[in-house]
Amino acid sequence: MKKLLALVLAAVMVLGLVACGGDTATETTAATGSTETGTEANVSTETVGEVDLSNVKVAMITDYGDITDQSFNQTTYEATKEYCDSKNIRFTYYKPAGDSTPERVAMVDAAVADGYNIIVMPGYAFGGTIVETCETYPDVKFIALDVGLGDILETAVTNAGEEYNYNPDDYKLEDYIDISNVYCAVYQEELSGYMAGYAAVKMGYKHMGFLGGMAVPAVMRFGYGFIQGVDAAAAELNIADQVTVEYAYGNQFHGDADITAAMDTWYGEKKVEVIFACGGGIFTSAAEAAAKVNGKVIGVDTDQAAVIDGIYGEGMTVTSAMKGLSPAVKDALTDIIENNKWADYAGKIVTLGLVNEDPTANYVQLPMESTQWSDSFTQDDYKALVAGMLNGTIKVSNATDAMPQTAVTVNDLGNLK
Repeated sequence: MKKLLALVLAAVMVLGLVACGGDTATETTAATGSTETGTEANVSTETVGEVDLSNVKVAMITDYGDITDQSFNQTTYEATKEYCDSKNIRFTYYKPAGDSTPERVAMVDAAVADGYNIIVMPGYAFGGTIVETCETYPDVKFIALDVGLGDILETAVTNAGEEYNYNPDDYKLEDYIDISNVYCAVYQEELSGYMAGYAAVKMGYKHMGFLGGMAVPAVMRFGYGFIQGVDAAAAELNIADQVTVEYAYGNQFHGDADITAAMDTWYGEKKVEVIFACGGGIFTSAAEAAAKVNGKVIGVDTDQAAVIDGIYGEGMTVTSAMKGLSPAVKDALTDIIENNKWADYAGKIVTLGLVNEDPTANYVQLPMESTQWSDSFTQDDYKALVAGMLNGTIKVSNATDAMPQTAVTVNDLGNLK
């Protein structure tokens, strides 16, 4: 849901590469675009438990964009680097030459050849990379963020000469590949979608839109969670009869003139106030239309305020339904490296959600800094919402087989294209 952000910010990425220098202890390898920290002079000699940190080398591979994409790559890079810097662990990143599995595999090959034994990969695009590399390098530990069972099966089943039907429940992964040296983390998108919908209504918005990319499970969970949050907040305020959600998919993960025209209609004729744009670069169409009428947008996956506000208009982004990449990376690295708990992670695909009443410690959340808090929805209100979701007082369904039943009006428009 985030692959095209790098294209939007291509110029920013180029400048970001220059900014990676400075007077920190770094070594840049032009061939891979990597920047290494933790040089031989300051690499850790510490032993934690049974782990000799001097033997640990961590690499991150970008999906195809760069570490300045204001999205998955940048968040993962910063979290991984911060952890490794704090322990003086050798760390670098590698940028593929293009957007393909062979080019991502080439970067894994390069990282292993350079001696890196923990490799972090952010985004569903790495499903094929895992299939092509994990059995080749059984002694390397792979950490994959937002890579689900279906992302791996798509390549594994095809490689076996079979036709994949895109229903992962019909397959046994072990029949196709051994991922015993891989840890995959996926997220409860419905929870952060719920938070965003609930917050929007509490902030005073009554006519909203959901613009999804494609009707795949992750996008649907975001959307159905959003609707549930809208409905719950409207019920609390006793205004369900006044609240409407326009709901549609673009049937693609990028914006274009046709989708922008549809969003012009939403913001214009329909008087939609805010749109939850959920599907990679499809946010560009919502933001382009919003800019014409001073409309609002809700971001997805990461805190998109810097991207959307920076390009389309200050104050456009109400909030973002985020996946907590930073805590996911840091928690996994701490357990795997320091606590010697790789056995708890190896070979598992784990769904991450809420674990703490502190919203910033969770794997799904709203951004504390950029959310447009108001008297009607404060940070304390948000913390109370998270506490209720955590203790089970507030329940959110993750079902995607049917649109949630609501008291608010939901106009299901299907695919726009």
